[in-house]
Amino acid sequence: MIIGIDDTDSREGMCTTYLGALLMDELRQYGTIVELPVLVRLNPTIPYKTRGNACVGINLATSCPDKVMKHVISRVSTMAALECDMTNPGVVFVQDDECESVRDVLGTFFQRAVKEVLSIEEAKYVIAKTGLQSKGFKNGRGLIGALSACGSILNPGWDHTFEYLAYRQREKWGTPRNVDEASFFVADSATYPATWDTVDVSNELVVCVPHSPDPVLYGIRGKDPEVVRRTAEMISSELLERSCVYCTNQGTDMHLIPVASISEIQEMHSYIVSGFVSDDPFTIPGGHTIFSISDSSGASVECAAFEPTKGFRSLVRKLIQGDIVKVYGSFMNKALNIEKIEVVSLAPLVASHNPECPSCGKRMESAGKGQGYRCRKCGTKSPVLVQVNLKRDLEPGMYEVPPCARRHLAKPLVRFQNPSVKEFPSR
Repeated sequence: MIIGIDDTDSREGMCTTYLGALLMDELRQYGTIVELPVLVRLNPTIPYKTRGNACVGINLATSCPDKVMKHVISRVSTMAALECDMTNPGVVFVQDDECESVRDVLGTFFQRAVKEVLSIEEAKYVIAKTGLQSKGFKNGRGLIGALSACGSILNPGWDHTFEYLAYRQREKWGTPRNVDEASFFVADSATYPATWDTVDVSNELVVCVPHSPDPVLYGIRGKDPEVVRRTAEMISSELLERSCVYCTNQGTDMHLIPVASISEIQEMHSYIVSGFVSDDPFTIPGGHTIFSISDSSGASVECAAFEPTKGFRSLVRKLIQGDIVKVYGSFMNKALNIEKIEVVSLAPLVASHNPECPSCGKRMESAGKGQGYRCRKCGTKSPVLVQVNLKRDLEPGMYEVPPCARRHLAKPLVRFQNPSVKEFPSR
């Protein structure tokens, strides 16, 4: 049996991944957990999300599915933050004899939910069409993620990473977290690049410890279950209640849609867009840096490196009109929020200055409007300014925002097998 769960948390507490970890332990009384649970991040631009727009899925071999469904629904009803207006849980169950018939439908739904904006009505239609057993609470928005989690398990070929999530003891939820920050830097130094986004070295920040009042103490992301577990063993912190390793689509760029033209992009979607810089970067109040790119169709879009991207903005400010770039990010509020940028080629940076006198080496002065230039000492003349190509303080290559500004789904450059990848700023 496959179980999908979504939307049990709120901004004030709780966490769907915590419920998944709890059920991983409790459901063993009814059968055998077949594989690691999944943690799927859906479209990051959805306005209804609480924090990371995550759903979870569990694959359980069981001979008593009715008891499992009753137990899961009971846990969701008692633990979900139902008092919150934005919390609308959903649970979906796929029985063993249903897996083959719904595999393609749910696989497609999963892929679309990561990239597109789906409605509650569409999720309910899929459930009715397939005859799957489900439970929606309140408006049932969580059925979208619950279906997606089931689809991800039924279609396991997607790129994936792993995350070790450590959970706090119940009585400590909502209180300041007690962790030894130095231990995270030690752990990162020992396991990077097999793990990433534990710390932000350039900004001297621990980035894997959340600040919200939910049950998560910290999360370690990496390329395999063994390395994230080993890294967690190096962390010094308050006593844990439990922990869980999830297989996840985090760090995969699964949300990004390559497009041939800027004219194709839509609000609340994420893209890979190519073009040339058509307006020089400028910084607006708040510290956000903006520039525009255009393509051969004449379409253009503003691209934004927001203040939380810190030193990444200094790279963006080095762009000039004519540079060819490929921008990775989400299109929201009529701007592309940059997650990564590939500088494909650089336009020449040309400076003009008065010509030198070939006799005395001094700079000539203007001889008057439309009369060229003249050396006051020697009388030597020149009709035009001298054009000089300046060296650009920028190289072609791929650049990313620092870990402190990275989205869950954004693929870190450490996962790219590409010689053009740059680490800017230093991680």
